Amino acid sequence: MEQPKANTETQDKSRAVYLKLPGIKILLNGPLSVIALLILLVIIAGIFYLVITRTGPGEWASGGVWLAFIIYWSAAAQNAAATSSSESLTSRQIHQLLMYGALLIALLPVPGLRGRWLPVSRWIHVPIGLAIQVCSGLLAIWARKHLGRNWSGAITKKVDHQLIRTGPYKVLRHPIYSAMLGMFLGTAVVSGELHGLLGLLIISLAYWRKVRLEEEHLRRTFGTEYENYQKKSWALIPGLL
Repeated sequence: MEQPKANTETQDKSRAVYLKLPGIKILLNGPLSVIALLILLVIIAGIFYLVITRTGPGEWASGGVWLAFIIYWSAAAQNAAATSSSESLTSRQIHQLLMYGALLIALLPVPGLRGRWLPVSRWIHVPIGLAIQVCSGLLAIWARKHLGRNWSGAITKKVDHQLIRTGPYKVLRHPIYSAMLGMFLGTAVVSGELHGLLGLLIISLAYWRKVRLEEEHLRRTFGTEYENYQKKSWALIPGLL
């Protein structure tokens, strides 16, 4: 009586689609896997169409900066220390989905969001935007160096976790998040179009959520030491936030 069930499970598994991105793992079985695959193919085709037909040198340069940054960030992640506790998988995936969505919207000339918020003078706003993006990326790398093995993409407690207050952490409690916001701002300036601002808005909401969760986690982890650190530093922007 158990054999038919095993065969069914094997067939369902063979039709499964396993989607995996950094921080996101989704397994879909049966008819959902076919629908998900079709949707994914349509999205990829749409992205290629927009990139080929609607983007210019500025957008390509901004995308290249993002690609270089992501490659470095992924390689550096291999040196992180072991984790003793972490935020839930659902919480992590929410942030990653918001980030991926924000990046796609920021980079791609989405139909209906191509109205300009900056004058059409690409010789001015494109270099400024790229400079903001590159400087923000360098801030993230600087902060990552000071975190060392304490770094994690998720909200975690590392084995022998330390509260870092050197380098940019003397002034900012979350300089990597500040840097990410700066990179999105740079991309928005490069494009000069509304989709760039929408991407910046989405990632701002994502990091507003993450900062609140992380501040609570760090207060539980370090107690009074972190509360004193909060009084002497800014979360994201010196003098403002």
